[in-house]
Amino acid sequence: MDEAPTPEKRELSPLDYHRRIVAYFRENEPQVWAWAQSADVQRQQAAETRAAMLRETYRLEPGSHPEVFAAADAARSALGIDAPVTLYQANDGSMNASLCFIPGEVHLIFFGPILEKLDPAELLALMGHELAHFHLWSIEDGAFHQASRILDLALSYADAAPSHRETARLMSLVTELYADRAAALAAGEIAPAVSLLVKTMTGLSTVDPAAYLRQAEELEEGAGRSGGQSHPESFLRARALDRWWSGDPGLEEWLDRRLAGPLSIEALDLLRQAELTAATRGFLARFLKDVPDPEGAVLNQVRRLFPDFGAGEAPFDYAAIARDRIDDATRGYFIALMFDCAMADGDSRDSVMLAAAKAAAEIGATDLFKQSLKRDLKWTRAAADRLVSQAARAA
Repeated sequence: MDEAPTPEKRELSPLDYHRRIVAYFRENEPQVWAWAQSADVQRQQAAETRAAMLRETYRLEPGSHPEVFAAADAARSALGIDAPVTLYQANDGSMNASLCFIPGEVHLIFFGPILEKLDPAELLALMGHELAHFHLWSIEDGAFHQASRILDLALSYADAAPSHRETARLMSLVTELYADRAAALAAGEIAPAVSLLVKTMTGLSTVDPAAYLRQAEELEEGAGRSGGQSHPESFLRARALDRWWSGDPGLEEWLDRRLAGPLSIEALDLLRQAELTAATRGFLARFLKDVPDPEGAVLNQVRRLFPDFGAGEAPFDYAAIARDRIDDATRGYFIALMFDCAMADGDSRDSVMLAAAKAAAEIGATDLFKQSLKRDLKWTRAAADRLVSQAARAA
């Protein structure tokens, strides 16, 4: 068995989702990307942030809190950050901490009694976690901070698209996982980072990180998509950190299942919106191969969605949207597309419906297909069963 990477060999790198979102904005929103790089906007935000922190918090001084500043310096060194640090205590009673990002300056705010509840190793992990946000937003010419700013702007509008909200949610989740990794790197081991998670979740002064990891592992069976909005659930964060620390080669696939889940038309981020668009074209190209003489009204129906749809479309294997890859809402969407094609031409309706029944079987949606026939097209159960049986014989 391969040994887990040593702390010296572990690298703090942006997650795959971070990089894919940056690439998406650069390619698809070049003007918005240019705006996010504006130095004038950044200077204005920096001045407003400094003033707000001085008004609303108590600024800590090194002479009065030497252990806190020592931990901040140690975490800075561990993460390779060369920037002055200013620390603040807010009057909020809940245990937490946050970074107010200003390029070239580290500003950390502590909430509640968190500094009193942590031991030295956990304090080091806390500093690593919060400094990770500065690290992420500073590297690669600030590209990841620019992506976050674009999403913040999009969400500032009341009519923000659901895809922007889902993208911002996933971006926040992966950023917290990135910060958890930095917490472990700063502390030099995983236990303080897990203890930090549990203490901020519970408010306890003493916790057992190994026991919580065992508890998190128990939840692995049957665990679905994360419901977190800004932070993943603590048990999921602990499992993700443990898998990363041990060098699990299946981590990326596991994270995709736990954070995003199967492709769902009801929860599309910007990346999956593009993925579903491409999948729709591929699905229709594959579906039409089973339709006798798909020209005319059926093809015109498809071109209402994709005006440039033509004979050269690349079909994909139905396995690409098999049962474990999409949810029922998305299966229903593909069924509805086939129904639209069938209703486009009365003369070819029977053959198109037969092709639809065969396609539904191949994507594991036969039961949903029969339900849709009865609900949407008002077919009887007997008629639906006959069509499905005919499709099975034809297959």
